[in-house]
Amino acid sequence: MSAFAPDSQCINTDRIEDIPYQLLADKVPTPFYAYSATQIKTDFAELKRTLPQGIDYFYSLKANPNKTLVALLHQAGTGCEVCSLVELEIALRQGVAPGDIIFVGPGKHINELTQCCLAGIKAVVVESIEEMVLLNDIAAGLGVIQSIALRINPDFSGEKAKLVMSGKPRQFGIDEQLLPQAFTALGQLAQLRLAGIHIYLGTRILDWQALANNTQNILTLAAALQQTYEIDLDFVDVGGGFGVRYFDKEKALDLPALGEALLPVVNNYRQCFPRCKIVIELGRFLIARAGIFVTRVNYLKPSRDEWFAVCDGGANCHGSAAGINSLIRRNFPMARLGPSRHSDQHRYQVTGPLCTPTDLLGENIMLAELRSGDLIGIGHSGAYGASASPVGFLSFGHPAEVLVENDQAFLIRTADSVDTMLAPQVCQRLSLANA
Repeated sequence: MSAFAPDSQCINTDRIEDIPYQLLADKVPTPFYAYSATQIKTDFAELKRTLPQGIDYFYSLKANPNKTLVALLHQAGTGCEVCSLVELEIALRQGVAPGDIIFVGPGKHINELTQCCLAGIKAVVVESIEEMVLLNDIAAGLGVIQSIALRINPDFSGEKAKLVMSGKPRQFGIDEQLLPQAFTALGQLAQLRLAGIHIYLGTRILDWQALANNTQNILTLAAALQQTYEIDLDFVDVGGGFGVRYFDKEKALDLPALGEALLPVVNNYRQCFPRCKIVIELGRFLIARAGIFVTRVNYLKPSRDEWFAVCDGGANCHGSAAGINSLIRRNFPMARLGPSRHSDQHRYQVTGPLCTPTDLLGENIMLAELRSGDLIGIGHSGAYGASASPVGFLSFGHPAEVLVENDQAFLIRTADSVDTMLAPQVCQRLSLANA
């Protein structure tokens, strides 16, 4: 039994898989993240079973770069989409073949592009003509041919996306109207091989029809480009952006309906381009439901007719739950963890330890009656948790992470300590003399 059913807002308040939360908290200092291996495997298996066969799935490490989770997903059958040198190294060190890695991002550094060429990854997803020229120069210096995918900022936008990534002026991709210049430039860059097209329209899409429409639009543009420029692509990356239900009144993505809608779209494209693979890259959808953030109530205090539950982990560990960078603050699924006391629910403001009023994990949230020392769990926290949070604020550091499978638990990241936080701080005199 995992922390969540795939489409549920209800947290299993007693245990994650076969291990009680209290037992974990006795072994691992709070706050910490716990992940259900069974949930990860189940969610990915359901995705593959429901969507059309023959799609290649790539895990976006930006959602959660923990190397143990990356290895688990790769063993289940995903490739890796990386955005930094460290993410590239994580994938390679976890046994991901270079041919199963793509590197994306609008501001790739020379060192990153160099390592991509040395590793011989599936494709560097180039996001500007200038980047194409730089990559060609690097590949020439190394004496290699590097495969690329053109990331395109199309004239159309993604439907129902919470965060729109294309169809507007963006740092991502080459504008559709600039593609003639891009193909002209590519014809003069002998060290680059065009392997694919990449279009990412937006994130957190919960409407299956919108996802089907977005995929149709992307494949239609890809087909037009292949015909116009007489190119034979290895793959078309249609992005992803599959959403997860976090908040009240949100409806979970209807995966069977999406699979049914995508079937004719995918089949029609394959009839015209049978060699070309379709790639879907997913982060949140593969990992979010499997994770729960566990924090402990340090104090309960009244303030002007409200009760505050002050916890040992807050926005510093889970910025998404605290609504950092969100226009509207809404509560993630949250519950008191542990055996039921058969008590009434009460309204709480759940905060962390930070010296800022924005450190609010739950606002006016109804929870079973709390006591100091109780554990609180925030569900659907496997994606964009600590890695997207200001873990350095007030020097609390990164929390521990645990992977649970059946009755076994594995510490997959230790919590930062005073020593690990202070180790990078040095005072070294720099030599400023000209070389």
